[in-house]
Amino acid sequence: MLAELQIELARHRAAHVESGPVQSGKVVACDGGLIEVSGLALPIGSLGAIANDAIDQAEDEVLAEVIGFRGGHSLMMLLGDTQLLRPQSPVRAVGQPGTVQVGEALLGRAVDGLGAPIDGGPRLDLALSWPLGGRREGALERAPVTIPFDCGVRAINALATMGRGQRVGVIAGSGVGKSVLLDTIAGQAQADIIVVAMIGERAREVSDFVARHMTDVRRGRMVVVAVPADHAPNLRLRAAQYASAIAEYFRGKGKSVLLVLDSLTRVAHAARELALLLGEPGAARGYPPSSLAAITRLVERAGNSAQSGGSITGVYTVLADGDDMSDPVVDAARAILDGHILLSRDLAQRGHYPAIDIPASLSRVMDGVVGPEIVDAARQLRSLIAAREENRDLVMMGAYRAGSDPMLDRALHHSNVIDTFLTQTREAAVGLDESLAGLMALTEQTQSVGTAING
Repeated sequence: MLAELQIELARHRAAHVESGPVQSGKVVACDGGLIEVSGLALPIGSLGAIANDAIDQAEDEVLAEVIGFRGGHSLMMLLGDTQLLRPQSPVRAVGQPGTVQVGEALLGRAVDGLGAPIDGGPRLDLALSWPLGGRREGALERAPVTIPFDCGVRAINALATMGRGQRVGVIAGSGVGKSVLLDTIAGQAQADIIVVAMIGERAREVSDFVARHMTDVRRGRMVVVAVPADHAPNLRLRAAQYASAIAEYFRGKGKSVLLVLDSLTRVAHAARELALLLGEPGAARGYPPSSLAAITRLVERAGNSAQSGGSITGVYTVLADGDDMSDPVVDAARAILDGHILLSRDLAQRGHYPAIDIPASLSRVMDGVVGPEIVDAARQLRSLIAAREENRDLVMMGAYRAGSDPMLDRALHHSNVIDTFLTQTREAAVGLDESLAGLMALTEQTQSVGTAING
C-alpha cells in the first residue's frame, strides 16, 4: 500500500500545472477513431490532452487533434497509437491553437510531426510560434523565378534546369527510384537550409536517411521531419504542414531553402482518411475534394518571397498507383507544380540511374533561368533521345534500315555517349556549370553521324 501511495504522489508531482485558466471537457463518445468531446470548444487543428488511465501505459495523457465539430461537440482524433480510453475521461486544451514551434534549434535535428525529437537528442527549446497552415501571401508578393538552382543531378541540371523557388514533382510508380533520387538531391543540392519531410514512408528508410545525412558537415543545415506509415493519418498530414512551416520560417529570414517532401501521395492518402472519417463523400476514384485541395494548399506554400528575398524550392515525390499517370493525385500535382520529372520503369529495369524519362520530363521555368543556347541544346538532345526510345523495338528486331531517318541514325550512333551523360552514381554530385558545359559539348559532338565519339 505504501509503495502505491508513493507512486501516486510521484505522479501528482510530475503532473503539468497550468498557470492560468485551462479549457477542459469530457469524452462522450469514441467510434472508429473519432472521439467526441463535450465542453471543449476549440478551433480545428488545436491539440487536446486526454487523460489515460491504462496501467501499462507510460504516459498519463495522450494527445489528440481537433479535426471537426458536430452538434456542439468537438471531434478529435488521436495523434498516437490507439489507447484504452473510457467515457468521461477529462480533456484539456494544449498549446496555442493552429500554431507550431520553430527556431534555429531545429537545424541538425530529426523530429516528428509534433516537433518532438526522434534522434535521441535533447528536447528542443523553440520559443517562436508559426501558423501550422502558413501565412498566406498575395500573388504579387511572390518574386519570379529567375535564378537557376543546382540540384546536383546532371540530367536535371542540363535538360530540365530548375530555378530557385520552383516547385517540381518527381512522378513514378512504386520501386522505380523516387526516394533514391530525392536522397541524392537532398545530399548534393546547393541551398542554405534543407528541410526533408518523410511522410508515410518505411521506418527503415527514415533511419537510413538520418544515418547517411545527419553525421557530417551537412547536418548543420538540415532538418528532418519524419512520420512513418504506421502512424495516425492526422499526424502524417500535420508533419507535412510542419515541414512547410519550418521552411517558411527560414525563408522569412532570407535563406535559400530546399524543401524535399516524400511523398505528396501519402499526404493525399492521409487527407482522404480524415475526410472519409468525417463523412465527406468520395469523388475522383475515392478521393474527396478536400484531400486533393490539401495538395494544392501545401504546394502553394513554396516559392520566392519578394519581401524577405528568401526562397523555398520544393521537390515533391508523387506515387503513380499502378504506374497510372492519370491517377487523380498525379493529375492534381502536375497541374499545380512548375515542372515534373517522370521516372521510367523500363529505364530502371535496364540499370539506368537515374531512370529519368527525358522526353516526358520538363521544367516550366527553364527558359527563364538559362540562356537561349542552353535551351536550344537541350531541345536537340531531347529530340535525339525521343527518336531513339520511340524506335527502340524496331531497332531491336533488326527491322530498321540505316539511312531511313537521319535523326535516328545520329541517336543510335551516339547512343553510348548520350547514356554516359544521362547517368551518374548515387553518391556523385555534378554541379550546374559542369552539367551545362557537358550539354553544350555533347550537342556539338552529336551534330553529325561522322563525328568521332570520345566516350
